[in-house]
Amino acid sequence: MMERIIIICEGNTEKQFCSKTLSPHFLSRNKILQSPLIKKTGGGIGKWNALKKEIESYLKKENDVIVTTLIDYYGINSKHSFPSWEDANSIIDKNKRMDFLENSMLESIDEEIRFRFKPYIQLHEFEGLLFNDIKIFTDIVSGNDIIGMEELKKTLADYSNPEMINEGKNTSPSKRLERCIKGYDKEVYGNILAEAIGLENLRNKSPRFNNG
Repeated sequence: MMERIIIICEGNTEKQFCSKTLSPHFLSRNKILQSPLIKKTGGGIGKWNALKKEIESYLKKENDVIVTTLIDYYGINSKHSFPSWEDANSIIDKNKRMDFLENSMLESIDEEIRFRFKPYIQLHEFEGLLFNDIKIFTDIVSGNDIIGMEELKKTLADYSNPEMINEGKNTSPSKRLERCIKGYDKEVYGNILAEAIGLENLRNKSPRFNNG
């Protein structure tokens, strides 16, 4: 019997990424991947208690399923009441902060089933992974639609690790893409770019995602 993995996704962009890019990878390793949206919100981050109930529901329903998450750190704030949120924010190193948050999520789950939960938070957001290679942008996006070529090049030059592109209101990865690509649609372009980059290249340039 194939191992089954459930990745609870924050939104449709992540869901499509799981279906089109991750699923074939896992299937080649005899693992079936499912990628439901967060139930309570139907897409979009919500309060931790609701997400926790969903995670535990999947884990209790099947005694061999592995459950993980694909949610953006960018969208989480204090109102979502993630475990140890205030303590996490005191950690300066963002990678260590994510590790701390993920471990806090894990420890919040029923101890009898938590060994099958592998929490993952994307730093800072999924779109950061797309800043992989300028050639991908020029191959995929019509030349007339790239209206911020210099910003794209500078971002790629400034961040050897695209996961570190910061989460500011105007400097988050998604905001940069909206400025640089005319008519940018995250669900359409996000997955076209991710497929073009390929899983191996995504993993090579984004260490946290690679280890997730």
